[in-house]
Amino acid sequence: MFNRLLIGATALSLAASVAFGIQGVKFYVGEGDKSEAYMTMINEKIEPIGFILSDPHEHIDNAYKEKWGTPTQTVKGVTGPHPDFDPNFKVTLDNLGFFSVTNDKVVGPLLMKEPALGGFSPFNFHIYKKAGENKTYVGHVMPETMLDIVGVKDKAVRAQFAAPFADLDKLTEKEISSKIEYVDYKALPAKPMMTFEIPFERTGDLEAFISDFQGQFEEKFEENKYIIAGYKNMKESMDNAGIKFDRFDAYWVYSLCHFKFSEGIFNRGRPDAGTFAPCSMYMYIDKGSNKLMVGMPRLENWIAVMGINDPKMVESIYTLDKDIVKIMKELGATEL
Repeated sequence: MFNRLLIGATALSLAASVAFGIQGVKFYVGEGDKSEAYMTMINEKIEPIGFILSDPHEHIDNAYKEKWGTPTQTVKGVTGPHPDFDPNFKVTLDNLGFFSVTNDKVVGPLLMKEPALGGFSPFNFHIYKKAGENKTYVGHVMPETMLDIVGVKDKAVRAQFAAPFADLDKLTEKEISSKIEYVDYKALPAKPMMTFEIPFERTGDLEAFISDFQGQFEEKFEENKYIIAGYKNMKESMDNAGIKFDRFDAYWVYSLCHFKFSEGIFNRGRPDAGTFAPCSMYMYIDKGSNKLMVGMPRLENWIAVMGINDPKMVESIYTLDKDIVKIMKELGATEL
């Protein structure tokens, strides 16, 4: 099982690291229901400190209840049994929210050096509250852990990527709580990333290839019960913001979610693992290249960082990693 540490926000993180291991995730723990304060913060106060919100998903807990905890449904005025109703479904959460954020001005130039940063760009600025517990948790994966997972070793890039989190944490401390809970871990998996390349003929319109591939990609994943939970066109966003991004002909990030898998983790005792969700899969084409490069952090990182040891959860995580690799190969990708 994983270790936790509850301390004041001003305590030295170094001391915690030495005593308990590597700090993987940080949560600010507020007394009571901080949902309203969080929504005000995410919608009004993060942009002034440089973070851009995309694809917000609030109260996923309600969506779980609607799909598996509701015995009937009404379709075209006719009420009947809900086909997905599970009599064993239990409501364990009052709140579960995924809010994808990116600091474009910082991340844009860094992606030109380290494209794999798209594995956490955007990242989830997570909120959850357990039913029957008068506490709200707001937090994120530690930037150093993000960097270790995607494999960035350059010290300057690491420092620049991590720097904006200080302002985000300061804001969260002000709006949510000064109490911090860390999840620490010992080591990442041997291969924390899955990466692929997809060659293509660059004789026609590049936009036509991208549109066709994205259509195939979305259809294939949706056929396999995944939800496209988000999409961010990094190239377009950076160009529109006047941020130099000329290494790439294209760069975009998908946010992927498997709804039943997520319920089996987050609603069944491990809502804290939602910091890693939805999964960010980045795709880019270097200028003039005829290869689409793809990468995503493996879900196996959840086991390592969050200390997940429930056999069913562990099995489902490994299964999903294998499933994603299989789907990508069916799309013509070669795993690297």
